[in-house]
Amino acid sequence: MKRCVLSLLLTILSFVVIGQGVEKQVILSSDAPKAIGPYSQAILAGNTLYVSGQIPLEPATGLMDTLNIETEIRRVMSNLGAVLKEAGMSYHNIVKATIFMTDIKNYGLINSVYGEYFKDSPPAREAVQVVALPKGAHVEISCIAIRGGF
Repeated sequence: MKRCVLSLLLTILSFVVIGQGVEKQVILSSDAPKAIGPYSQAILAGNTLYVSGQIPLEPATGLMDTLNIETEIRRVMSNLGAVLKEAGMSYHNIVKATIFMTDIKNYGLINSVYGEYFKDSPPAREAVQVVALPKGAHVEISCIAIRGGF
C-alpha cells in the first residue's frame, strides 16, 4: 500500500514539475479557415504543436470545398500546412496524425493523396470511419507536430 501511495505521489509530482514553465501559445493563421467553434486552430505548448482537425473549408470564404473527395483531401492538407507554417513548421514536423472519414471506401484515395505529403518518414497515424463530420465534410485531419532538429 505504501508503495502505491509513493508511486502515485511521484507521478503527481512529475506532472506538476513538467507542467511548470511550459507556456501555451495560440496559433492562428489567416491562410487557414477560422475555427467554427470554441477552439483554436492550434496550440503550441513548448516544442509541441497540437493542430485541431481541419476540414475542407476555403479560408477566404469559409465555404466547403467539396467538388470531390480528392479536392477535399487536398484542401484539408493545405489548411494543415498553413497552420504548420504559421507555427514555423512544415509537414516534416508532424509526428502523429488522425484521419476521420465518412466512408471507409475512400481509404485508398485518401492514402494516395495523403502520401504525397509524406515521401520519407511518414508520421504515426490512425484512420477511422465516422458517421458524420462538421458542415458535411467527408474528411477531417488533425495532427501533432514537434519543433526540433529533424
